[in-house]
Amino acid sequence: MIAVAGGGMVLEGDVCIIRIDFYSAHFTAYQPDSSGNTQFCQDLPDTGATIFVLDYLHQSLQEVPVDFRIIRNVTGQGSFVKLKHVEEIEDIEQHTVFYQPAVIQADASLIIEYDFKEKGSYIGIVSAGHPSNNNIYTAVFPFEVGRTRLSYLLFLVLLLAVPAYFLKRKFKRDRHIMHKKEAVL
Repeated sequence: MIAVAGGGMVLEGDVCIIRIDFYSAHFTAYQPDSSGNTQFCQDLPDTGATIFVLDYLHQSLQEVPVDFRIIRNVTGQGSFVKLKHVEEIEDIEQHTVFYQPAVIQADASLIIEYDFKEKGSYIGIVSAGHPSNNNIYTAVFPFEVGRTRLSYLLFLVLLLAVPAYFLKRKFKRDRHIMHKKEAVL
């Protein structure tokens, strides 16, 4: 089989689309126990039962085997991980937390259920065959479980706010000292 790179997760308007080379599918994740019917595109706020749904947008996906894998993100690339980084992992099985072997879904939906036990960084990997040759197309998408990008934004704000606070205090102190010196003169 020939592996062909290409693909990933994109947000188009309010819809999350996964691109597997020329294939595409609407991607949604749910955490019914903690978030009810709330849809997630990538990051998941909690551990626990999670349902991933790929609704095929490309008719050919109904005719080809599609597999789905979740691994711990051990690439060191964080949210910038690409297929080439995943391919560099020596023993992917060692880092795999879930694997759905390739299946043909004639009803145009692949539904995966997995119970996340641990918070952390993960990578979703979706592979699909070609309808008339041996090519395999793969998309990778990094995501966080138990932490959202909002958490990172808050961390960044705090990271910037603390030095700004101390710089402001130093500026006020220096101004106060300067005014004292002017008053003495």
